[in-house]
Amino acid sequence: MQVTGGCHCGAVRYEVNGAPKHVALCHCVDCRKSAGAPMVAWAAFTEAEFSLTKGEPKTINSSGAAYRSFCGECGTGLFYRNAEFLPGIVDIQSATMDDPDALPPTAHIQVAERIGWMATAHDLPAFSRFPGME
Repeated sequence: MQVTGGCHCGAVRYEVNGAPKHVALCHCVDCRKSAGAPMVAWAAFTEAEFSLTKGEPKTINSSGAAYRSFCGECGTGLFYRNAEFLPGIVDIQSATMDDPDALPPTAHIQVAERIGWMATAHDLPAFSRFPGME
C-alpha cells in the first residue's frame, strides 16, 4: 500500500509504502496539547517504509523520548517518534494523508486521559456545514 500526504501549505510532503502497524485515535494530553484538538488520529509505519519527498519538518522533544515533527511554515503536525515505546516506528497524523479515508482508525487509545465530554461527542447534533446555513 502506498500512502502520500503532507502539510497544509505543501512545504512538507511524505510517502509510505507498506501496511500500517496500527491506526488509532489518541486521547493523551500530549497529543491534545500539541494539536490543539480533543484527539489525534495516527497511523504507524516502520521507518523503512517512510520517506520525505519534499521539505524538512521541524522536530521538537515534546516529552521524554517523544519527538514531534511539524511544518515550520504552516505549523501542521505531521509525525511522532518515540524510540523507547515505539522503536523503529513513525506515527503519521492520518488527517494529513491525501486520502485519510483509506486508513480508518480501528481503536481509541489513551482513553484514561480522554476529555470527559468526548465519550458522548458522537451524540451531538450534526450539520453538513454551519448550523442555519444548510
